[in-house]
Amino acid sequence: MAEEMRSYRPVIIGARGAVAANHPLAAQAGLLTLRAGGNAVDAAVATAMTLAVVEPMMSGLGGDGFYQVWDQAAGRAVVFNGSGPAPAAATPERYAGRIPRIGPLSVSVPGTVAGLGDMHRKYGKLSWGDLFAEAITFARDGFGATRAYGHFADEYQATLIADPRSAATFLAGGQPPSLGAAIVQPELARTLEEIAADGAETFYRGRLARRLAAALEDAGTLVAAADLEAFEAELQEPIGIDYRGFTVLEAPPNSTGFVLLEELKILEHFDVAGMGVLSADAVHVMVEAKKLAFADRERWGADPRSVEAPLARLLSADHAAQLAGQIDLRRAAPTGPMALAACDTTYFCTADGEGNAVSGVQSINSGFGSGVMAGDTGILLNNRMSYWHLDPGHPNRLRPGRRVRHTMNPPLVLKDGELWCVFGTPGADNQVQINLQVLTAMIDFGLDPQQAAEMPRWTSNVPGQYANWPHNGEDALTIERRFPEAVRSELARRGHPVKTVGDLDGPCSVQIIRRDAASGILLAGSDPRRDGWALAW
Repeated sequence: MAEEMRSYRPVIIGARGAVAANHPLAAQAGLLTLRAGGNAVDAAVATAMTLAVVEPMMSGLGGDGFYQVWDQAAGRAVVFNGSGPAPAAATPERYAGRIPRIGPLSVSVPGTVAGLGDMHRKYGKLSWGDLFAEAITFARDGFGATRAYGHFADEYQATLIADPRSAATFLAGGQPPSLGAAIVQPELARTLEEIAADGAETFYRGRLARRLAAALEDAGTLVAAADLEAFEAELQEPIGIDYRGFTVLEAPPNSTGFVLLEELKILEHFDVAGMGVLSADAVHVMVEAKKLAFADRERWGADPRSVEAPLARLLSADHAAQLAGQIDLRRAAPTGPMALAACDTTYFCTADGEGNAVSGVQSINSGFGSGVMAGDTGILLNNRMSYWHLDPGHPNRLRPGRRVRHTMNPPLVLKDGELWCVFGTPGADNQVQINLQVLTAMIDFGLDPQQAAEMPRWTSNVPGQYANWPHNGEDALTIERRFPEAVRSELARRGHPVKTVGDLDGPCSVQIIRRDAASGILLAGSDPRRDGWALAW
């Protein structure tokens, strides 16, 4: 079955370390760190900081992140939650029924730097300052605009033009830059030098924090110095399930990683492998499982300090069996009012020769976030406030000082208590859908990491549950043209609202590292749909 799935890039294989990231320069920064004697966590910090420079439309110092670490010596995983809360001044009344998608009022407290700082303090091997060299160089001297960069600069041109600093930095004369044009960020380079010298603490309670707070106020955001000073990343225990003999670990809420786990538990009730890798039956049952799990996301996805999800029940065999029993193999269930999700986040994973690994995902939410640059810091700010709901009684209703529900999730998979895989993708509401397809491709259908990253994909979206305000949009099963026409026709016949896109035009950008426990060999795959790249040695 795996032999029938063609891939166009090779699997990248090594024994001493591997990095897969959404940009070649970031993967290179991670691999250079491994070759310099760093471990998977050091490589993750170097990769994350470089992504903050070379993928400004996806993530950055002004955004959030979740990082799951596998500690080989301890035989355990931990999650570093670097997602920031709503500012203290951000009340539902302040927004008067509408949260803007971009601009200063869409900005929440950035958490990425704190999450990376805490992860490095606990597990890093090299010094913090040594991990910034590549990021600083690419910010100071520039990096070449890729086709993907140009696509997003064009799509979010209006967002950037609204802020003169952003327009001057990320556009060329108000237009998307040409292929290979240098994107130079000298102010961000100076900020990175400051963080490298003073540590992550300076972003929240140091000299950088003072400059940042003044810039946030000048820009008109609701984030104040007190919001920065009060923020701490959170160390969390992962949540997990068994799926066909594999242990799948995820970040707990406010991440919605539990949705992936719930999807998998529902799928265990079906012979997915017997259905065939690109069959209408396999797609149908996965889409139906996704719709049921997303309904639970709407009921329970929130900051656990606001609403504590009954995870033991949601991930139980009984609940999965009850939901599986609702799936009609012949017809798609009617959908209530969920929308097409944007893919404006970044994912990376790292692994070292000692068996340690990191699954990391970080974001500024929409492409180029809020579009607002924080003064002369060079920091492009997130627009994460648009994830909040304003409806009274909604579990994800805006509460000052609380974390919003995040679509970001960093999966990690064990086999017999040993690391088997770290993988993931950006893509908002699409993340847990693509992660479902990738993991079942490897476990149920025997695909290698590169085959799983490249295989044709689908995403299901229905109105009413879209992450970004106003949470509505089209009802569509978006499916790549490489699915056979007979499969697409059969899905339409079963009642799915099929929307066909180009061969590689489906959403997200998957990165995968798999480890063979017996040999320690690492197999890495990377998605060709964006600028993803995998390296190993």
